[in-house]
Amino acid sequence: MTNTVHTLKTLQPGDEALLENFLLQHVDTSMFLRSNCRNAGLINHGARFQGTYVAAIVDHQIVAVAAHYWNGMVVVQAPIYLEEVVQVAVAQSGQTIFGIAGPASQVAATKQVLGLANQPTNLDEREILFSLRLQDLQIPPALTSGKVQCRLPYLEELDLLTDWSVAYRLEVLGELATPDLRLTCRQTLEAHQTMATHWVLVAENTPVAYSAFNGRLPDIVQIGGVWTPPGLRGRGYAKCVVAGSLLEAKSQGVERAILFTNPNNLAAQTAYRGIGFRRTGEEFGLVLFQESV
Repeated sequence: MTNTVHTLKTLQPGDEALLENFLLQHVDTSMFLRSNCRNAGLINHGARFQGTYVAAIVDHQIVAVAAHYWNGMVVVQAPIYLEEVVQVAVAQSGQTIFGIAGPASQVAATKQVLGLANQPTNLDEREILFSLRLQDLQIPPALTSGKVQCRLPYLEELDLLTDWSVAYRLEVLGELATPDLRLTCRQTLEAHQTMATHWVLVAENTPVAYSAFNGRLPDIVQIGGVWTPPGLRGRGYAKCVVAGSLLEAKSQGVERAILFTNPNNLAAQTAYRGIGFRRTGEEFGLVLFQESV
């Protein structure tokens, strides 16, 4: 296949269906690409969700793609021609590189292609992918009984959730406490609030856990940013907030959910299995560099 005649193309408005047809062959590892394209199209003026997409095309069909996004993330779905699509996407975007995401083996290859194999990282992991058909969602009793409630955050709760988001990025993503971190977290929360893609779990009128969708399509969602403050852990709140978000998604016609987590985070895996998630057998790669390069 790699000897087949191919061309490279910077995708433009009108190419959305061409891209979607390819990404549907790799659904579980393409949520960032599919969701960002749906939210912002194929133009790149540096706004949230926008990026430069470069594809390899054989016989009028995409066979590989790399995107370099507004936030510095390079996201790949390139089982072949990876080197070419990555190099051209990064060259054309004109943006710095903050991290890499995609199928784990491709993320490792992308680091090599970009000459970043020895670049210091805050995070460099092969994450386990989990999937759940929402018809198989197991709802925790605390949610069913009303002991806890899951809802869209109130605006006055965003200050607290910004504190939580900073703590999440420090603990889970290994980021450094830079002056810009809090502002970045706040902007992300405000985007979620506008799009109604995040949830807070409340017990006795007090927020106790948080979850968001970092990818959303009509039929499938990807969960990210699940956080319970350390003093409130071990009470099943993570299960409840994720299940609550998925109940709402299911009511809107979503059929499946996916997520990825650190293979060493056994507590998270137990929580996700507890509401019905099962491993897909695939691994998702995620690299975040200490500094943009």
